[in-house]
Amino acid sequence: MNHLMADQLGGTGTLLLVPDAVLTPDGLMDHHAVVVADGSFRAVGPAEYLERTHPHLTPLPLPGHVLLPGFVDAHHHLTQSFGSALAFGEPSEIFRRVWVPLESALDEESAYAAAKLAALESLRGGFTTVTDAGTRAAVDVDVLAAAARDAGIRCVLGLVCTDTDTDTDGDGDRARTLVNAEKHLGRYDSEGLIHPSLAIPVPEAATATTLHRTARLAAEAGAVVQIHVNEHLAAVERSLLTHGLRPLEYLHEVGALGPQLLAAHATLLTPRELTLLADTGTAVSYNPVASAWKGNAVAPATTMAERGIRFGLGTDGTRGDAFRLAEAAEFAQRLAYGVATGDSSCGAGWTWLEHAGRGGADAVGLGARTGRIAEGMAADFLLVDVSTPELRLSWDLPWELVRRGNRDQITAVFVAGRLRLWRGWPTDWDGPALVRRAAELARGVVHRASITRVHPTSMDTRAAG
Repeated sequence: MNHLMADQLGGTGTLLLVPDAVLTPDGLMDHHAVVVADGSFRAVGPAEYLERTHPHLTPLPLPGHVLLPGFVDAHHHLTQSFGSALAFGEPSEIFRRVWVPLESALDEESAYAAAKLAALESLRGGFTTVTDAGTRAAVDVDVLAAAARDAGIRCVLGLVCTDTDTDTDGDGDRARTLVNAEKHLGRYDSEGLIHPSLAIPVPEAATATTLHRTARLAAEAGAVVQIHVNEHLAAVERSLLTHGLRPLEYLHEVGALGPQLLAAHATLLTPRELTLLADTGTAVSYNPVASAWKGNAVAPATTMAERGIRFGLGTDGTRGDAFRLAEAAEFAQRLAYGVATGDSSCGAGWTWLEHAGRGGADAVGLGARTGRIAEGMAADFLLVDVSTPELRLSWDLPWELVRRGNRDQITAVFVAGRLRLWRGWPTDWDGPALVRRAAELARGVVHRASITRVHPTSMDTRAAG
């Protein structure tokens, strides 16, 4: 598709889009089309039928393309983008040594640039929604909202809520924490792209009362509470020493489990903990790349799928590439569980596309708004080029998208019915200028931050012999 097509897609009127196929909740449908107006899908169905029932619209043929739901990143840290590579090769539980110092060194300009840079990377990778798990930067969280809004991405925006001294952010002021939480949940009522959430870094960062109260506040508001749970063995052992219970058992005891909880990572699960997740409707963000890069276990996602446990896929800020995330989700299950049991499928391709889209939207509290190509849903979608050497000879497109798809094949990204990216770059703001400014700011931030790394950089290690 050429730039003339980009101009047509970027218009403000109603669009009748006719790709080769549409990935609907019922599967991949050939010769289907969609009508997009006022930020949502007004109609989805056979192309011939929609063209006949909408004679006032000029169909826009999209040959060689499939229309897919936008991917949902169920776990991100937007203000950590300046230090992504600082985690490479480091042992687990780096948040105290790397992330807290890095985010603490951010001011308003650098926090905005870091968050917008992360949003741009996510859009380039096919994510139309990101879920931010809260920042430790000493700025108003609205700075992150502005960055996401200006980038054009949908954002579930976490506000850190702590009231103990266990976490670096804890100020011990439970009343103020809960008042701020309630204000945050009502702050973006008129927003189209920003969806408030509460965030507690780890269970021990909040008292039992605050864990319980934030759960209730979120449930009443139709929002989610994000908590890192069972990310590392050390976290499980800390909970056993402090409470005599594993993290999910403790959260259940204080009344924090339920459909409003989004448990980040959820590795190292016992059979009882899986039952708790299933019985309470608690959601999980399965973060397979984070497990490979900085974890010590892989969440049993295929078992979760079999048990009906709600889960989405998250990057944890590792890399904003949705196709590679879906591939990592299947790949990690195959190596961690499938090889040992002779399971050569590990959920097949459709499972990971499902949980990267609709399942992720449900997990982060947006299942009624996005994640599906269906009438009435937000028009958050991708146009993916399937005429490339990787996908043109297709026999099973869902599998091939998971194992062979890549972000270079994403021609266009739409969020809330608006064209946000065309061939990898924003259509209404200067992406390269942001990247240049972010690179300038990042040098100062990393220099100021009191970051402690176990290992030197790879080049320094090589030079040292």
